[in-house]
Amino acid sequence: MPVSAFICGCAGLSLTAWERRFLREAQPWGLILFKRNVDSPAQLADLTASFRDAVGRSDAPVLVDQEGGRVQRLGPPHWPVYPSAASYLKGGGSLESAAKLVRLTAQLMATDLAGVGINVDCLPVLDVTYADSHRVIGDRAYGSDPAAIARLGRAAAEGLLSAGVLPVMKHLPGHGRALADSHLELPVVTASRTELEASDFLPFMTNADLPIGMSAHVIYPVLDLERPATTSPVVIQEIIRGRIGFDGLLLSDDLSMQALSGTLRERAEAALGAGIDVVLHCNGNPDEMQDVAAVSPPLTGRALARAEAALARLARPVTDFDPVDARARLNSALAMAV
Repeated sequence: MPVSAFICGCAGLSLTAWERRFLREAQPWGLILFKRNVDSPAQLADLTASFRDAVGRSDAPVLVDQEGGRVQRLGPPHWPVYPSAASYLKGGGSLESAAKLVRLTAQLMATDLAGVGINVDCLPVLDVTYADSHRVIGDRAYGSDPAAIARLGRAAAEGLLSAGVLPVMKHLPGHGRALADSHLELPVVTASRTELEASDFLPFMTNADLPIGMSAHVIYPVLDLERPATTSPVVIQEIIRGRIGFDGLLLSDDLSMQALSGTLRERAEAALGAGIDVVLHCNGNPDEMQDVAAVSPPLTGRALARAEAALARLARPVTDFDPVDARARLNSALAMAV
């Protein structure tokens, strides 16, 4: 069966009979997991294997937001707490030493994820933060220097890839200036095109060769007066694909966030019509899942080629990586930074 251009969630720790049937028939490109889906390594490995069995694809993507800090779906007691993105440059060390630490941390996180069947991490956050912006991004970002963000984001992506996990850079073309939380309302960024190009776009431009990106539910009036990036053909085609130069697989942020208006079907249709390759629906609500599936076409053409190219970047993990030694080095570096 053809694969469809959407990613969905599931309700709990294991798939229900209805979810198995839905996954088999709807054939989403991937599954995204949240804390509600996580209990133990054995349970999580069984859940990811069950998803792949249902869709009949051994390499089907399983995604998670494992950033460290405030956004970490896998945590104690089975998985360690990892530092937030903003913490790496707070100790006063050099950018290159911070980049080495970011890469090491990402490699450790990817080792955790790969061990339970998760092969896509929605990291790095390449948004540029500002003093007056909403804390929804906040310490999830590496800071306010676009060049430093670009370097640390590259290090995170390299760490994930080295351990067999695909990175997803977010939130294109930049969420850092937002004064509102897009989970709850639609942010409007009033910066000029010159300001956006000089700062917000730069980390994404530097990392435009990464395999997957995620859009922002943010309006930029200077680019499109009415539509957020996720549903704006202008922002997607002229800015993300054009000015930024990203030709990888473009995912929407979660369609169920309150920044978007209209029904779930209308949101999915608008995003796909604007140029999003794969839409993302996270909350596991069966009615909403069916609505999104109903309007998500089979992956074809450039979208299919991008999806296949992304999965082709999944490499075998580095064989000489010692997670025990790496974790000891990370803990030592973090203790010195305190």
